[in-house]
Amino acid sequence: MRMETLADSYRTFAKREASGISPTYEAYACSVAESGTLLELLLQLPSGKQQPNLLFAATRHVIGLPDQDTDFARHALGAWDAIVPVILSRSTQTNEPGRCACFLPAFAQLEGPLAILEVGASAGLCLLPDLYGYDYGRSVLAPARQGGPVFPCQASAQTPLPHAHPQIAWRAGLDLNPLDVGKDEDMDWLKTLVWPEQKTRRTRLEAAIEMAKSQPPRVIAGDLIAQTEALASEAPSGTRLVIFHTAVLTYVSPEARKEFAVLVKDLGAEWLANESVRTLPDVAPSAILEAHPGAFVLSRNGHAIARTGPHGQFIEWL
Repeated sequence: MRMETLADSYRTFAKREASGISPTYEAYACSVAESGTLLELLLQLPSGKQQPNLLFAATRHVIGLPDQDTDFARHALGAWDAIVPVILSRSTQTNEPGRCACFLPAFAQLEGPLAILEVGASAGLCLLPDLYGYDYGRSVLAPARQGGPVFPCQASAQTPLPHAHPQIAWRAGLDLNPLDVGKDEDMDWLKTLVWPEQKTRRTRLEAAIEMAKSQPPRVIAGDLIAQTEALASEAPSGTRLVIFHTAVLTYVSPEARKEFAVLVKDLGAEWLANESVRTLPDVAPSAILEAHPGAFVLSRNGHAIARTGPHGQFIEWL
C-alpha cells in the first residue's frame, strides 16, 4: 500500500465512521493522515495491522487517552516502540454484546432448543443472549438476572420482537485468538476498544463481563474453515444448530467466504450473518443501505432479513 492510499483510508475513517460519533477519533485519524512519519511506520506493519481502530486502541492501551485537541501523531511516535508489540499481538476483537439485540429476533423465529456456535467469538460475550436484557423502544425484555445489562436497540415497526429469551441448550465459540473473561489484561483490552465518548456502552460492557465471569462461555482457538465442523459436531442431538457471526468475514478472503458458506450449508445449520454489504454482496444490493450507509445486513441462510447497527444500535426488518 502506498502512503497516500493509507492516508486516504484514515481520512475516510474520520469522515464516514468517526464524524458525529467520536470527535476524538476523528481528530486522531486526521492527525495520522497528515503525518508522513507515522504513515511510513504503519506501512512497515502487516497490512491487517495498519487500521485506525487498532492503532488508536493500542496507543490508548500504552499511554492512555491523548486529548483530541493535541497532536495524536506526536504522542504515538513518542511511544512507538511500546505501541508496536501491542498492535502485533492484539486485534480489534470488538466483542460488543449489544449485537445480541439484533440476533434475538432471528433466534426467536427458530424452534428450539438451540445449539449456538459463534465464529469470531472473541471473549464469547455474544454467546450469552439469553442472559441479557433488551430495550427495543416499543418492547422491553428484562435480563435473566438482576443487575444484568439492558441493551437499547431501536426496532422498526416491521421487526418481529421476541417476547422471551431463546432456549439455548449448548453454546460454543471459535476465534483465532480467544480472550478470557477471567483475565484482567484481556478484559482491559476489550474495554479499550470502546470508543472514548461511548461511556454508557463501556458500562454495559463491564456489566456483561461480570455476568460472563459467573458463566464463562467456551471459546476455543481455531480457524473458521478448519475447526467449525469439528466444533459443530459437539452440538447435542435434538438441538437446532445455529452458526452466527458479526463483522468476521471481512477479515478473510472472498474465496474463504464462499468456502465457509458451503461448509455451513453442508452442516445443515442455520446461518445468521451480520456483515457489511460489501463483505457478502450476493446477500443484498448496496442500495439497501442508502438510508444507513454504515449499517450491516443481517442475513439468514444467504438471504437478507434486516438492516442493523454495527453495534446493535438498531434493527430494521426487511
